[in-house]
Formats: sequence, C-alpha cells, structure tokens
Amino acid sequence: MVELLFEDIFTLTRVDPDGKKFDKVSRIEARSEQFDMFMHLDVNTEIYPLHAGDKFTMVLSPTLNLDGTPDTGYFMQGNRKSLADKFEYVMHGKLYKISEEASVGHNVKVEIYASFGGLLMMLKGDPSNAAQFELDQRLFLLIRKV
Repeated sequence: MVELLFEDIFTLTRVDPDGKKFDKVSRIEARSEQFDMFMHLDVNTEIYPLHAGDKFTMVLSPTLNLDGTPDTGYFMQGNRKSLADKFEYVMHGKLYKISEEASVGHNVKVEIYASFGGLLMMLKGDPSNAAQFELDQRLFLLIRKV
C-alpha cells in the first residue's frame, strides 16, 4: 500500500491572481477542506483546464507504485497498474524549500515549495501536516476533480 505524504480535497478560489503570465499555464489558488491548507499551484491548463469553484482531490506521494516500493526514476511501459491510474493530472518533481513563518500571535505556519519541471507549488498550513516532508525529496502530485 502506498504511504501518501498528503491528501485533501481543495476548492479552487482564484485563477491567475497576479494576471496571466503564460499561454498554457495558470497559477491557481486553492484551500483544502480537511487540513485548511492554502496552495498556489502552476497547472498546464491547456491539457487540464481548471476554473474558480472547481473541487479536486490533490495527493502528494513519493511513489506511483501501488505496493509502496520506491520510485526508480525510470518509466517502464507495460500493463502494470499504478497510483496514476486513479487520477487525471500527474506531475513529478522535487521539494526544494521548507520554511516556517510566525504569523499573528503564536500561530506558526509551514510553507512547502516544490518544482515540477518549472511548474511551482507552494503549500502553506499547520506544521503537523508537513512532518513527512524532507528537503530534496522527489514526489508526485496527483489531481482528480470531484
């Protein structure tokens, strides 16, 4: 069984909050339901269009192998089932920064930054949701609309 690093349902609140920068990519803002996490995510909207108000499940996983074995870094074409079969949009990348910020009062927030071939993600929320993340960790981001 795959040990997921993070899983939650997000509601897309805004698309391109700072204006459209690229033809085929949009930066989305979304908030999760269960863990109240805030996310910025660059998405190739030419192949996976998203709109304000959309709800989607987002998963971060260290591997696509259903038995949880580590990813080798090589794609082996075949009839093997993988975690990606259950999702509509999948990206592979690397976690490059983890930082904590103290907001108003003593409420500490953690920010997790990952790059998926130049498409960026920032996930911000309670530090307890970031316990399994490590710097330079390879991970898969998987999305499916609900």
